[in-house]
Amino acid sequence: MTSLNGIHHLPQHVAIIMDGNNRFAKKMHLAQGAGHKEGKNTLDPVVERCRELGVQALTVFAFSSENWNRPQPEVDLLMHLLEQTVHEQIPRMIKFEIALRFIGERSRLPLHLQELLNTAEQQTAHFKQMTLTIAISYGGMWDIADSAKRIAQDVLDHKITVDQINPALFGQYIHLGDLPPVDLLIRTGGDYRISNFLLWQSAYAELYFTKTLWPEFLVEELNQAFKVFAQRERRFGKTSEQIQQEKTEK
Repeated sequence: MTSLNGIHHLPQHVAIIMDGNNRFAKKMHLAQGAGHKEGKNTLDPVVERCRELGVQALTVFAFSSENWNRPQPEVDLLMHLLEQTVHEQIPRMIKFEIALRFIGERSRLPLHLQELLNTAEQQTAHFKQMTLTIAISYGGMWDIADSAKRIAQDVLDHKITVDQINPALFGQYIHLGDLPPVDLLIRTGGDYRISNFLLWQSAYAELYFTKTLWPEFLVEELNQAFKVFAQRERRFGKTSEQIQQEKTEK
């Protein structure tokens, strides 16, 4: 793994809430919707840096379940930009050998966009360098409820019993359950909340909040987030003394 100024303790799974596009447009006196177009271009260098450093998974929040409540012209623009992004990402994923995945309520998306997502996943599924997941029409509460529904169906079908249900089993049903849990969750734009994003997967994630608006988020700040992460003591319920003892034993 490529070091980051001598830092080798890097997250396996990074999640990003890409917030601040509209505020960037207002700040720069751009036309409505122009912030989303600018924000689309921010993703590529972030993906490349994560792959370079050996991050296993990067999951980004592109469109939430709640975003359907935005003005229809903005929703239409976002759907168009998402389609454009997927078309652009497929050859990039092939070039960098990255698996491209999507999570969310696909049934709410236009049919042609649903088909495009399926095609992108099929064409890149065999790549192992990294997994890039784009959350579209996604909400953490929907994710948990959908997993619970599938567990309930498997109980009814006698595939599992109620007594077998525990956090480990539930984690097998949750979306992205085959990937490492989120280690580092980054939110741009200055708000201090996770906005219904990857609630289960981020249970023990380190949080990094920045006032930087997403279109202005550069690789240099991603590096800074990684440095902050490397300085955090991740105890997972244990004491600092236990963690230090485990490091000594290793």
